[in-house]
Amino acid sequence: MLSKEDNEFACRVGPGTPMGELFRRFWLPALLPSELPHADCPPVRLRLLGEDLVAFRDSNNKIGVVEAHCPHRGASLYFGRNEECGIRCVYHGWKFDVAGNCVDMPSEPPESNFKDKIHITSYPTALHGGLIWVYMGPAHLRAELPQLEWTRVSDSHRSVSKWFQETNYLQGYEGDIDSSHASFLHTYLNPADSPNEGTTIDPRLKKRDGAPRIVVNDTDYGFRYGARRTIGEGTYNWRVTQALLPTYSLIPFMRFPAGGRAWIPVDDHRTMTFYISYHPDRPLTDEDLAIRRTGRAFPPELIPGTFIPKRNMSNDYELDREIQRTVSYTGIWGVNDQDRAIQESMGPIYDRRKEHLGTSDLAIITARKRLLNLARELQQGIEPFPASHGDIYRVRAMDVNTPADNFDAMIASHANSLIAKV
Repeated sequence: MLSKEDNEFACRVGPGTPMGELFRRFWLPALLPSELPHADCPPVRLRLLGEDLVAFRDSNNKIGVVEAHCPHRGASLYFGRNEECGIRCVYHGWKFDVAGNCVDMPSEPPESNFKDKIHITSYPTALHGGLIWVYMGPAHLRAELPQLEWTRVSDSHRSVSKWFQETNYLQGYEGDIDSSHASFLHTYLNPADSPNEGTTIDPRLKKRDGAPRIVVNDTDYGFRYGARRTIGEGTYNWRVTQALLPTYSLIPFMRFPAGGRAWIPVDDHRTMTFYISYHPDRPLTDEDLAIRRTGRAFPPELIPGTFIPKRNMSNDYELDREIQRTVSYTGIWGVNDQDRAIQESMGPIYDRRKEHLGTSDLAIITARKRLLNLARELQQGIEPFPASHGDIYRVRAMDVNTPADNFDAMIASHANSLIAKV
């Protein structure tokens, strides 16, 4: 459990909050390139860490992320004209470039230098790993982009998706580092009926052990944890998940394509979730993409023209009680929708004083401690190490069967699976 004070500390991410300041020390994925597909395309609204912003791609293909409102009279720049290397407020014509400089002020006399005194907040951007990233921290502490393996492959080797989740970031992130729920939430009543694409342990074996032993190792980039299940006489399955600061995950897999997620706070109550599928050695095939589009796992089906999942709170995630009674544990279609249904059912910020955590929750406890400690250290002037050391993110997750009952030996024997050489 967390005290009321610690829960507030962990979940509040707006400007000036300790956790918000921690997130601002890292580059954060914010947009898909398809949202700003070409020069002078329409701007888009963006809300990140409790700030309302507008993103646009200028005539030179530079991407700007600026505060949402014109400093003249507060009109929204979302309604602005994206033209000739700047976004122009349609109220009185004030125009701003990607750096936030006012470059034209036609409502003032030509001899006026007033525009030279006006500047709006702007944030650096980068196109990295098939996503548009934003850095919102102090300029003199510019972070390094994280060199996750999926950011280093060619675009043809990678597929990215985005959707919104109606919870605080922590509820979603904690689901990614909770191995025991997979033996329940995502199962079929007859485990033999469970879809299995060969990238994870056979669902029938996973169902045999619903109380995995959790072993956690702290690392410079966050931590990794192994969930050990007994799947046979003297045989164990180890699912090793990578939890990378601030809120990235690499999901265990037996063969490529592999996947990972990023949980990026929109504000205290809403999260942008990015899912990435990739192969380090070859382009993704039509078969890979078809499985990804139609499989039970990722991504969710979206309402056309939005990043809102079709199965959501308003329609009870299309819960089918007959299917729940006869086929699957939940009666909800896909793994992602099952996760969101449960996490959103807790409310936007769950009161963690009411929790009763057990041995299977060790990774969740660790994640909370790491985030809380880093935010508190930052209050004391200690900068987060991984934010300025992007190369330490070059690791992999894994899902492996082994007779060894020794976590360190298992890690050593599969080092090439855990350390990405890209």
